[in-house]
Amino acid sequence: MAAIFPQKSAPPTKHLALKRWVSDMATLCKPSRVVWIDGSEEEKKRLEDEAVATGEIIRLNQDKLPGCFYHRTAVNDVARTEHLTYICTKKKEDVGPTNNWMSPKEAYKKAGAYFRGAMKGRTMYVIPFSMGPVGSPFAKIGVEVTDSIYVVLNMRIMTRIGQKVLDFLGAEGEFTKCLHSKADLDINKRLILHFPEDNTIWSVGSGYGGNVLLGKKCLSLRIASHMAKQEGWLAEHMLIMGIEEPNGHVEYIAAAFPSACGKTNLAMLIPPEGLKAKGYKIWTVGDDIAWMRIDTDGALWAINPEAGFFGVAPGTNSRTNPNAMATIKKNTIFTNVLLKKDFTVWWEDSDEPPPEEGIDWQGRPWRPGLKDEKGQIVKAAHANSRFTVPASQCPSISFRLEHHHGVPISAIVFGGRRTHVAPLVYESFSWQHGVYVGATMASERTAAQVGKLGEVRRDPMAMLPFCGYHMGDYFAHWLEVDKRLEKKPKIFHVNWFRTDEHGKFLWPGYGENLRILEWILDRCNGKSQGVKTPIGYIPTPESLDLNGLHLPKETLKKLLEIDRFTWIQEMESQKEFLSSFGDRLPQEIWQEWEEQNKRLQE
Repeated sequence: MAAIFPQKSAPPTKHLALKRWVSDMATLCKPSRVVWIDGSEEEKKRLEDEAVATGEIIRLNQDKLPGCFYHRTAVNDVARTEHLTYICTKKKEDVGPTNNWMSPKEAYKKAGAYFRGAMKGRTMYVIPFSMGPVGSPFAKIGVEVTDSIYVVLNMRIMTRIGQKVLDFLGAEGEFTKCLHSKADLDINKRLILHFPEDNTIWSVGSGYGGNVLLGKKCLSLRIASHMAKQEGWLAEHMLIMGIEEPNGHVEYIAAAFPSACGKTNLAMLIPPEGLKAKGYKIWTVGDDIAWMRIDTDGALWAINPEAGFFGVAPGTNSRTNPNAMATIKKNTIFTNVLLKKDFTVWWEDSDEPPPEEGIDWQGRPWRPGLKDEKGQIVKAAHANSRFTVPASQCPSISFRLEHHHGVPISAIVFGGRRTHVAPLVYESFSWQHGVYVGATMASERTAAQVGKLGEVRRDPMAMLPFCGYHMGDYFAHWLEVDKRLEKKPKIFHVNWFRTDEHGKFLWPGYGENLRILEWILDRCNGKSQGVKTPIGYIPTPESLDLNGLHLPKETLKKLLEIDRFTWIQEMESQKEFLSSFGDRLPQEIWQEWEEQNKRLQE
């Protein structure tokens, strides 16, 4: 293998600080060689061939899935490990109650011991990457060093990588220092560490994407949210989508949802039959991250800093997300799904019936109906199994994905999974009230999540696991942005998951959600009616286009109902949550809580 990747005589950069840092990391980890990633197609092929030869990835059926590969993680390494994820700042109070804290000194010492010699006999790959189009005023550059080809191949998909990034970085540019090693994949020696004051990320002992693709949640949210506060912009866990009218006019929405609330499905929505006569087109800009800045026009503009999708496979099918299914037909890395005999893949709730046999995500023989020693059905694919795929392959991808300037945001939408409390949609009274709505948003746990079924989990702006500093300060930052915005997006809350007394969903969801987005944009443009309620404006029944939906009037009434008794209980739950932020919770948030509570009591 040494002949395939010869040691380069000199790093392909004039950036002295970068060269020194890579040299220091090599001294710490002791790899047998260091390879700088240039991003070329030839390099990609060499890396794929080497990873196949070592068993790190499996080449799938190239006739049926061209350019696709399969990967398994360790059984104890299948998701983000929140309890091993730390924000490392000099002052503990700066990370707040929602983050784990470790002092930088202790963190460097503890992880340094795990990194010491961790790459012996391995290659250290140096990946220069850009979050956002290279050269965009939004973009941030990172350099990840790793001993995993799986990471290199995924970073190729998820970010812009290679020599063009180094060229833009120049001799003195700012970059995030990202160190990763699989080490020995020991969960007792696993750490994901963020040093916002040093612009540094260290991840050791994991091979799972969310812990090791350090441009993903680590840089684009935890570190970037800290940067955004310092620099006056917003780094958010949001999809970005455009809705185009037949006359070519496009308006863009940014939306934040906790897990299991259909964020990717909404970002790639296909208009329902009942609205097809209106000729809408949906454009996907991003399904996970939005970086938003106030431009010279006083409006909020956003980019998706990623170049790919890192999607959950189970539940993805042609009914829930036909665009995603079209996207993953080629050049995709599948992780922890079932490997079929013909070297294609399968997962629960996909388009096809289960195969008669296969190899499951743990590498064991599998067949339908197989049970474990406790009598439980054995799943073929892990519940958090993934696909990594270039965003450019999505049929609905927007050409603005690579636009340096991003897109203007007309509306910000928050959402959660509530069976009874929140109505289908409501509009906040103001930006400040909207920040309060986002700060108190919540979902009820589903069977797929750890914890008590139906338990309410607060997840402000869907950022609870990802905000890189004290959330009280984060809310204050949102309120500060309001003072500089001249053209404010309106803020809304949606809930696709309201149920009847039998637990059946009242709203059909998926493509039909466009009907609600239509009302949202009409409200932004002063075109539709709203009814004032204690929590915000809800649609009048006639302001929603329900053509072809056959939704009974009584069902619509239930969907939009504001039950004061339920909401008064909700306000107490919110109060308890907001109290956890102590004196760093902005007074404006308490003011909004008190005013809403008063409106509900009257």
